[in-house]
Amino acid sequence: MAGYLASDMRKVTTHRFIEMKQKGEKISMLTSYDYTTAQIVDGSGIDGILVGDSASNVMAGNTTTLPMTVDQMIYHARSVMRGVKRALVVCDMPFGSYQVDVVDGVKNAVRIMKESGCDALKLEGGVEILDTIRRILDAGIPVMGHLGLTPQSINKFGTYSVRAKDEVEAAKLMSDAKALADAGCFAVVLEKVPAKLAAEVSEAIDVPTIGIGAGNGTDGQILVIDDMLGKTQGFSPRFLRRYADLNNIMTSAIGRYVEDVKNCDFPNEKESY
Repeated sequence: MAGYLASDMRKVTTHRFIEMKQKGEKISMLTSYDYTTAQIVDGSGIDGILVGDSASNVMAGNTTTLPMTVDQMIYHARSVMRGVKRALVVCDMPFGSYQVDVVDGVKNAVRIMKESGCDALKLEGGVEILDTIRRILDAGIPVMGHLGLTPQSINKFGTYSVRAKDEVEAAKLMSDAKALADAGCFAVVLEKVPAKLAAEVSEAIDVPTIGIGAGNGTDGQILVIDDMLGKTQGFSPRFLRRYADLNNIMTSAIGRYVEDVKNCDFPNEKESY
């Protein structure tokens, strides 16, 4: 069965994201890390693609996103850009590329944009990185914020549990979201925060919020593509909906291929020169 196909095939921009919020049109996003997947995702009508540092987990088998480097993010983003015609492509700035100082952050941001060709960058954090965000924006680079559960800070918090459940944390998240929007971020990701709070933040700021584990009151949604397609195993957070079971489909297909090779059924006469 065919899925949703976008009626407007113009290139999606950061301004388009803001227009979609103003019109009440939900924004759809997924991650991608390679050319072939990006082609499929882009052709399916997605609004935005995140080249996430989650590649560290799903592509490299690491337990955190921390090992990703600027070089690796550029490689993945450049591969994705080759496969995309319509969607807005946002690339994560990896851990260590913007936390040291403002100048270092701007240099890395410029390099990622120049060498990958992506449309925007995403940084994790609130007011503590606001100076860096402002300088990156001053360099002409669009920035997407990221609040709530920030995976690059896993060693600080020690757990991937829901964030901003108490009044103090909720107030800080609201304040951070307003600061990011006021600074000029075109969108803000809200990860694993209470649905009520996410909806309140979405109402309080003029730029779109993109939720992952943040309820249905955000302006858009994002999932890791390997999770929603059922490729990953042993990861079933409450917010995840699996739209396919590619793990079993791929295992079955590969098993049939192995069987055909062992039985000399592949290649057959039609598949030979």
